[in-house]
Amino acid sequence: MEFVIKISQFLLSLSLLIVLHELGHFIPARLFKTRVEKFYLFFDIKYSLFKKKIGDTVYGIGWLPLGGYVKIAGMIDESMDKEQMAQPPQPWEFRSKPTWQRLIIMLGGVTVNFLLAYFIYVFMAFGYGDTDIDSQSIKGGYLIDNPLLNDLGFKTGDHIVQVGDTKVVNESDIRANLIGAEKITIERDGVTETITLPEDFLGQLSTSKNRSLFELRLPFMVGKVSDSSLNKSADLKKEDVIKTIEGRSVEYFDQAQDVLMSLKGQTVSAEILRDGELKTVSLKVDDQGKLGIQTGGSPNKFAELGYFKIVKKEYALGESFVVGYNRFTSQISGYFTQLKLIFSPSTGAYKGVGGFKAIFDVFPSVWSWEYFWGITAFLSIMLGVLNLLPIPALDGGHVMFLLYEMISGRKPSEKFMEGAQVVGFMIIILLVLFANGNDIFKAITN
Repeated sequence: MEFVIKISQFLLSLSLLIVLHELGHFIPARLFKTRVEKFYLFFDIKYSLFKKKIGDTVYGIGWLPLGGYVKIAGMIDESMDKEQMAQPPQPWEFRSKPTWQRLIIMLGGVTVNFLLAYFIYVFMAFGYGDTDIDSQSIKGGYLIDNPLLNDLGFKTGDHIVQVGDTKVVNESDIRANLIGAEKITIERDGVTETITLPEDFLGQLSTSKNRSLFELRLPFMVGKVSDSSLNKSADLKKEDVIKTIEGRSVEYFDQAQDVLMSLKGQTVSAEILRDGELKTVSLKVDDQGKLGIQTGGSPNKFAELGYFKIVKKEYALGESFVVGYNRFTSQISGYFTQLKLIFSPSTGAYKGVGGFKAIFDVFPSVWSWEYFWGITAFLSIMLGVLNLLPIPALDGGHVMFLLYEMISGRKPSEKFMEGAQVVGFMIIILLVLFANGNDIFKAITN
């Protein structure tokens, strides 16, 4: 069921982005009386799942969900229709239109991507507001069990004060500013210390089996006792919090794990917190140091128990436009930073590049419209930025040649454009193979 939910969100988001991106090309093309021969969601290699011709345009759905396209008459694109290009130019063709109109048509897709992301952020701000965790209120610091971070000097219980040049006010500030950061300032036992990250930190993290970073330390709260557990008959209820085991404090789940490992195969006395009162129960520890208890709880419940403070902000519609703009520009800036690092081999960030599986894994296993729209907005920005790269066959490649034409007054020959298109396709195929190859490599090695 989890897979069905994830794949549904993935396909819905992908379909929405593709259709709207191509619509961004389609609308200005029609406004400038340019014939659009095909409008497709997904690729229709050999055959289509659905197609219907309305006017001059065939609308359809292909079987290969790797993208989509609009085929504009008189344009050298992925169709490589040399026969059409060999005919005299017609008034309705792309090549017959003024340069400025062709430029608008080519920029239409990424414009829609950016506008979509912006308005999603605006309406998310208005509809959901902001929910975060006050970093100053986090009790017990962070859980840090990634060997990579441990080797750099981080320890469980550290409080994160600053990431790069940005002071950490809310818990989300850590991940938002980690990419590109050269140092992290922590507070440990009242002492402030700065830890320098290696240049290839992102590369090391991408190839590490453990990719956890700075996680919240949570209590050992009972979610469910499995039927195969030694403690299926124990006096335990949902949302009970285990506070001590054999008299040893286990304020956090990570502490309980360490204690239980030293009590394998034993029956122990545990103190639990239930409805504000302490109660003693007897529990059995199996030979693997487990109680057979699935943890549970929600952020609101943990906040009620005092483990951290949740900060909630709500915005009026007018404020939401400003908040949406700030989120949009922050994501744009962050993504360009990621690209810069990816194209700098010394950072090793290229090792973290992922393909379709990486995108699929971003979606949660439970349906959440808030998460769905947030992920869709980011993917829309990613699609827009990637399409602006000056690679022939991408929108950015076409824009590059159109700008050359506007500046020089000379139009590149069709033969040159055909060759550039082939080179562009080869580059894109190599990038797709690399990204998806990284997914496969990670799946095999981890």
